[in-house]
Amino acid sequence: MRIKLIAFGCSNNQAESEIMAGLLKEAGYEIVDAKADLTIVSMCNVKGPSFNKGLRAAKDAKGKVIISGCIPFSQIAKISKEIPRASIVSTHNICSIKNAVERLAKGERVELVGKKHSENLLSEAKGDFERKRENVCMPRIRKNKVIGIVPISSGCMGECSYCAVKAIKGELASYPVESIVKETEQCVKEGCKEIWLTAQDTGCYGTDIGKSLPELLNAVLTVPGDFKVRLGMANPNFVYGCVDEMVGIYKNPKMFRFMHIPVQSGSDNVLKKMNRHYTCAQFVEIVGKLRKAIPDITISTDIIVGFPEESDADFNESLDVIEKTKPSVLNLNRYWPMPETKAALMKQFRSEVLRERCSIMLKAFQRMALDEKKKAVGKELMVLIDDKVKGDSYIGRTDCYTPVGVKGKLVLGQMVRVKIVKATSNYLNGEKM
Repeated sequence: MRIKLIAFGCSNNQAESEIMAGLLKEAGYEIVDAKADLTIVSMCNVKGPSFNKGLRAAKDAKGKVIISGCIPFSQIAKISKEIPRASIVSTHNICSIKNAVERLAKGERVELVGKKHSENLLSEAKGDFERKRENVCMPRIRKNKVIGIVPISSGCMGECSYCAVKAIKGELASYPVESIVKETEQCVKEGCKEIWLTAQDTGCYGTDIGKSLPELLNAVLTVPGDFKVRLGMANPNFVYGCVDEMVGIYKNPKMFRFMHIPVQSGSDNVLKKMNRHYTCAQFVEIVGKLRKAIPDITISTDIIVGFPEESDADFNESLDVIEKTKPSVLNLNRYWPMPETKAALMKQFRSEVLRERCSIMLKAFQRMALDEKKKAVGKELMVLIDDKVKGDSYIGRTDCYTPVGVKGKLVLGQMVRVKIVKATSNYLNGEKM
């Protein structure tokens, strides 16, 4: 059977898709990028449009279909109604994908949803059951051969009023430090030049097992080899307590000088309604400490505009925090009501308000980001080539994880010196020296 896998959303979802591909190849199935007998679509449920995009991909797929990834219980009936032929294997059951495919091949429609299925499917060897609780040290087929995506935990400690992911992923379950180090060693051995440590919230790593994020990072950075670590999203309330340790860690040359800290709103009033456990002042303090110690660090943050009951004054405070902290990357999102969330029950804004606020915020950010990136024009920088666009066009990453477009005869994983010739608000263009 020829099987194609499509993943939407975060790097953790991509990692789960790579694991399913590895498990299926290990079982003798052919993994393809084109025409397939079975398509496995890994869904993202962070925003409604992302989920709908996954549904469209599943509907358009030829042959048999399995829908996987972040699937809320409230959407299972909708999926079954819209795509009756689709089987469902939730995020907690990816290690049972071989079992699901075997049953599907016999003509069954399979539904493996929720943790209970994962806990009850003990037909696999005990070792497989143990490892299925940690999505590390698993067979993989990587989408990008030079990027090793290493999940460090599942679930989170938050209760954000707008987010449905907690209801799907559950409480925080941190993976052992030694397992993550072993996975990193394997990635490096297989030629990965970038290690992406990923989770729903990397900041709370270890809280449940008596460990901490700095402790994990220090262990990973002892792994020998030529690679750099990119840390995934970490929420401010957890970073705030370890920012001084993080400053020291970011000075290690194996770390990309890049930190993704989602503020979500510049208004403490809105943050309380979002049930985010920090203040805007704490976010600003974190950024200030990082920038003081590491002036060229890339700060990435997220903003939600149009959250229910966000006043004009609240929105202006979000503009102010972006002006004050000047992030290099802004993931800007219009608020989208998600099923099974408290915020979805609140009074919603008209779409016109969301569009207007999004436009104002985007223009303000692009102006600041362009001014900052223009400072790189004329400089010579070393970049790590980590993605191919098409033809002889590639994307490279600076030590601060800034994307640089480069053309030429290049190889993924190669370090090249480039001269920056152009800047936009989102990326740089360089010429190979």
